[in-house]
Amino acid sequence: MKTQEKFLLYGFAIFSVITSFLFVFYAVTVNFSTDASQWLKTFSYVAGGYGLFNIYVLSWAWRSQADWAPKVDIVIAACFFGVFIMDTIREGFSGGMTAIGSVLGLAVILGINWLAVKKSCQRNNP
Repeated sequence: MKTQEKFLLYGFAIFSVITSFLFVFYAVTVNFSTDASQWLKTFSYVAGGYGLFNIYVLSWAWRSQADWAPKVDIVIAACFFGVFIMDTIREGFSGGMTAIGSVLGLAVILGINWLAVKKSCQRNNP
């Protein structure tokens, strides 16, 4: 494995772990908040579930290099992205460019998380 490929593999994996833990942290923070609405708490469960499931799939892909891992990761990412889009539409895109930026930012994060799983499955063990 070339040095550049190792850098991408470890960089994507570390990024995926950090963002997944941030999703879980967001879910815990919202659920312990007394001011959060029921809709926000429901959304936080979805975000936390994605974070936990992504960590599980990434660790499984790292250990066993299973062919199904990238497929499962893209399915859970698509489901989470769909819920995020519904939540953004529910708020009415009130932020304008901020709402569009958050949708694009999440799409990039989910894409990098998927690449981390895919590269973990494609790596060669020395």
